[in-house]
Amino acid sequence: MAAEREISTTPFPGWSAGAEECWMDIDGARMRYLRAGSGPALILLHGLLGYSFSWRYTMPALAPYATVYAPDMMGAGFSDRAAGIDHSMRGTAKLVLRFAARLGITSFDLLGTSHGGAVAMMAAAECLGGKAGLHLRRLVLVAPVNPYSAHGQRLAPFAGSNFGSILFRFGVFRMSFLYPMIHARLYYDRSRIPPGTLEGYMAPLAKPGLFDHALSIVRTWSQDLRELEATLPKLAGIPTLLMWGDKDPAVYASSAAPLAKYFPNSKLIVFPGIGHLPYEECPEEFNRALIEFLTREKLPA
Repeated sequence: MAAEREISTTPFPGWSAGAEECWMDIDGARMRYLRAGSGPALILLHGLLGYSFSWRYTMPALAPYATVYAPDMMGAGFSDRAAGIDHSMRGTAKLVLRFAARLGITSFDLLGTSHGGAVAMMAAAECLGGKAGLHLRRLVLVAPVNPYSAHGQRLAPFAGSNFGSILFRFGVFRMSFLYPMIHARLYYDRSRIPPGTLEGYMAPLAKPGLFDHALSIVRTWSQDLRELEATLPKLAGIPTLLMWGDKDPAVYASSAAPLAKYFPNSKLIVFPGIGHLPYEECPEEFNRALIEFLTREKLPA
């Protein structure tokens, strides 16, 4: 069983009201996660350069309806930057399922955003037929990385190339003012950026290796997208909620329609005037739609 910490007596990095800060050992590396609420299990997967801090408005809203787990994926947030981890989409998906199994979960809902959304789809495929010993009830995809958004098809492979990674390292480490600019561009209306957001996202930079982790992800990006596209036809039977901001600059909302064709048992919600992070830019609307989806029907455990 995973080693855990008790409820923190003071706010911890990425603090979320009512959450416990916990730790799990996986292959000798420490993985951090937050836990809140009670009821059916729900796992939240953050995006590239994000961590459990992304869910600081989601976890308190969902806690009355579910036991919510928000991991800092290995290499991200305050989890260890362990060497030799497979950071491909499939490799990360398998790690998510190991995380769920170590928690003692047998049935759960899964929410992923951006890169975490692609990982969630791969994890869903791994659960099919019970081959992972886990049952996925429902899937929530928030602006998930997918094969039909041209922006991600071009930018991420470039960043993962030898030349692109050199530019990335130079830009991040030598011109630190670029990080706030890049982060702010994920919002359509920058006046909606909550206070303390930039400081929260920059907090893990104190732990070396965050950008190396990001680069290791984008190096396999093109291959991962091809594998994801081949996997999508297998997911048709999973009840799915798709959520997007119509002004998303990172994963274009125009990719929602071709992706939705693979999920006949799905609902698409598009938030007008919202960018890539609807759970931060319009948290009340986001949480209301999410809660309605998760509580509208009782599914088999």
